[in-house]
Amino acid sequence: GLLIACAKRPITPEKIDALIASIEAELRNAQRTEIKSKDLGDMVLARLASLDEVAYIRFASVYKDFQSVEEFSRALGELG
Repeated sequence: GLLIACAKRPITPEKIDALIASIEAELRNAQRTEIKSKDLGDMVLARLASLDEVAYIRFASVYKDFQSVEEFSRALGELG
């Protein structure tokens, strides 16, 4: 999902690798052996928000399963 969200965006493979490494490091530091998919998705969203707003919205639209324009608008408002 992360790669699809970042497709055709000015995000280098190195930045994606750094985002993934950041998440892995956070999980290692927390010494967690298991993580809920919701928590992992939230970690990705938090990092995408500062990396690329379009990639953030793309990922959020699938991850949060927007069902209306209002939900989509709310997500856009969270960025601004």
